[in-house]
Amino acid sequence: MAAATDGADETDGTRRAVLPRLARRLLGATCLSALGNGLVLPFLIVYLHDVRGIATSIAGLVIAWQAVVGFVLAPLGGWLIDRVGPRPVMLVGPLLLAVGTASLGQVRTPAGAFGAASLMAVGGAGLWAAAATLLARLVAEDQRQRVFGLQFMLLNLGIGTGGLIAGLVVDVSRPRTFEVLYLVDAATFVGYALVVATMRGVGGPIPTTHETTTGGYRDVLRDHAMVRLSVVALVALTCGYGAIEVGFPAFSTQVLDVTPRLVAFGYVANTAVIVLGQLYALRLIEGRSRSRVLALVGVLWAGSWLVLAAARPVSAAWLVASLVIACPVLFALGEVLWQPVLPALVNELAPEHLRGRYNAAGSLAWQLAGMTGPAVSGLLIGSGRADEWVVLVVGGSVVAAGLALRLRRVLTPEQDGVRRSGVPTAGRPG
Repeated sequence: MAAATDGADETDGTRRAVLPRLARRLLGATCLSALGNGLVLPFLIVYLHDVRGIATSIAGLVIAWQAVVGFVLAPLGGWLIDRVGPRPVMLVGPLLLAVGTASLGQVRTPAGAFGAASLMAVGGAGLWAAAATLLARLVAEDQRQRVFGLQFMLLNLGIGTGGLIAGLVVDVSRPRTFEVLYLVDAATFVGYALVVATMRGVGGPIPTTHETTTGGYRDVLRDHAMVRLSVVALVALTCGYGAIEVGFPAFSTQVLDVTPRLVAFGYVANTAVIVLGQLYALRLIEGRSRSRVLALVGVLWAGSWLVLAAARPVSAAWLVASLVIACPVLFALGEVLWQPVLPALVNELAPEHLRGRYNAAGSLAWQLAGMTGPAVSGLLIGSGRADEWVVLVVGGSVVAAGLALRLRRVLTPEQDGVRRSGVPTAGRPG
């Protein structure tokens, strides 16, 4: 069954080199929103504790609560996308995020922080899945890896730029600096919604047929390829993104005894590799087996943790610093391969009438990894079991690579991204 698209430009079965205009517009809105996120994302704990006087433990619970609410509501977001289309979700969600973000800039109590975080979680619950669904509709099937790769590059460009700007502005002795940043972040969400509002005629519900009124998440669970892909994603992301967020800085500062500034430089290097390397990576993986690319990501991420662990017995400060920086750089090489491939494969597997649910199911792996990875990393490293943490994340990444290789058995060549030159792309069989 060939996937439907909203506005994908094709001539004689061949894709245009340039993405459709509406897809480019949506990518621009993504970069704008990411810029706003970057203004506040690195400083939430600092803001809640140092500026508003909320205990660090409570501030951590606020962040965890937002993740839990988002996880619980994600399936509902997928259902809503398939019911009304992605565009309405992308109009309402950012506005709720704007109100929640602006409210967060004015909180004075833990209750206020939990309230703002709850509103933000509701607004963001289906937003990623909705954007992925609309992007998948807007472009031809063989443009999906490219558009998702560009989306990831622009996200990092926006977040990185926002973080640099915020670093020059924020001052914990001047709460107003944080309040202004949260207001600017809220404004970028409003701008995102306004851009989506201009995209008329796309992103609505698909025409109602017997097929579209039957099925649901049970169909997603019956899809063996999607279930296996979700397992790969959960294992890889828990030992990847779930570990880089907490495990990398904790291991670096507590075990290797390097400064937080060096850790920050590592994150900057990570972002630079993503922004500069994503376009090259897209050309590199074009027409190659997606399952093998995902397996390569597992190998790269395992290698990044081994590089970090190799700094432990080293005494030369310059070599320790080099290895600490090399870890997120090597991790970024895996990221530029992972980010285009996974959502493209999810949308290759998804029938059009269940695309929202498939993307929501794919987002659950991210959210689960975002909850379990940091918790496990913090627990092991904080309790003096750093060696066990290294074994876990290296071994988990290798296991994810092996599971990814086995994916090829349940994918068609088209789903696996292996396309023969001159042959029109095909959607999912059936």
